[in-house]
Amino acid sequence: MRVPVVHQQGRRRRARYARLLWNGAEVVVTLGVVLLLLVAHQLWWTNRQAREGAERKVQALEREWEAEGEKEGEGGREDGVASGESGAAPPASRTGSGSSSGSGSGSGEGRSGTDSPPRWDQAYAVLRIPRLGLRVPVAEGVGKSGVLDKGYVGHYPDTAQPGRVGNFALAGHRNTHGEPFRYLDRLRRGDRVVVETRAAVYTYAVDRTLPRTSPGDGGTIRAIPRSTVKPAYGYTEPAHYLTLTTCTPQYTSKYRLVVWGKLRSVRPR
Repeated sequence: MRVPVVHQQGRRRRARYARLLWNGAEVVVTLGVVLLLLVAHQLWWTNRQAREGAERKVQALEREWEAEGEKEGEGGREDGVASGESGAAPPASRTGSGSSSGSGSGSGEGRSGTDSPPRWDQAYAVLRIPRLGLRVPVAEGVGKSGVLDKGYVGHYPDTAQPGRVGNFALAGHRNTHGEPFRYLDRLRRGDRVVVETRAAVYTYAVDRTLPRTSPGDGGTIRAIPRSTVKPAYGYTEPAHYLTLTTCTPQYTSKYRLVVWGKLRSVRPR
């Protein structure tokens, strides 16, 4: 009768391989879960958080402007009575002549709503695009942490302020962090873009679109916007311009999409 020989070494080797395979599978599953959580955070949570924060800021700005308007209205009535008694001229309108921040400012209509340049990262205007159902704050600067990642639209420094001669140039995320400009490519010629400040409401009309250009195409935000990469796109004469920029294609930052508009009307608040 033959006695079976048990190969202990081979059995231990197979057990070791099984443990390694199990541990590797655990690592892969863990990494997959972590990646899914990161994707969910970027595509869902950052959007929810940024949109809620941006809407709160819009509401805060509107309440602030409304309160200032009521206060100035009461002051205006008091001044009117006083001026009527003394024969003095009434106080000047807040939408009259005055200084404006940003390059390209000149003898344009209205004011930016502030007598001095907005502070860096300060939200000071509201951008509305009816076709996109968009209502979002405009803040000074295009930094990520202080402006864009909050779901705001950022104003390029050294470009004109709303309603001034020159180019009021803005940037916004297309994906994640509120993605205010996700559907910017849906805008068509003639669509309204409204910018509201504490001083006035400026209505622009979409005029031209540059579907794709390089991120370094600085000509698109100059006072007279014209692409340095694709010179066929742009303008040649001074005017009251609006420029909206974002990344393209979606979920990448390889190129830039640019939409230009021109000022059509100004309404004092």
